[in-house]
Amino acid sequence: MSEIIRAAALLGAGLCMGMGALGPGIGEGFTAGKACESISRSPENAGLITRTMLVGQAVSESTGIYSLVIALLLIFAV
Repeated sequence: MSEIIRAAALLGAGLCMGMGALGPGIGEGFTAGKACESISRSPENAGLITRTMLVGQAVSESTGIYSLVIALLLIFAV
């Protein structure tokens, strides 16, 4: 019975990390693309746009870090 629980925890960790990395990856790529478009339209604001893009990407990356923590808990605590 414990092997089934262990297997389910490992499967859950893999799913958690996969789904948790998918959202930030798509979001950061979309943000970088829109920032490049904005910089091409107004190059004089490149510094402000880049700074805002980096803050937004850091916020969206936090969900990936949370999923990593949950995956590590599932791997090592269960």
